[in-house]
Amino acid sequence: MKYQNAKLILPPGLVAELQEYLQGGYLYVPAKERRKAWGELSGYRNEIDARNRKIVQDYNAGLSMEKIADKYYLSVFSIRKIVYQK
Repeated sequence: MKYQNAKLILPPGLVAELQEYLQGGYLYVPAKERRKAWGELSGYRNEIDARNRKIVQDYNAGLSMEKIADKYYLSVFSIRKIVYQK
């Protein structure tokens, strides 16, 4: 972490306001927190997306929803949601 002079990077009004709380000391400004989406960190989201693409391909190839449900161990309702959202 590199220290920077506040006068060089912040507006004068903000520097004056900060000086009311802290003068001549160090102030840590944390980075903005960016939450990762579900499954993004583990890669599971990509696996689910790939599986869903295969399900749609199977449906477009003529397989019935019941057979696709058996193949992927999902309910027919789940298959229907996947097929109709794509």
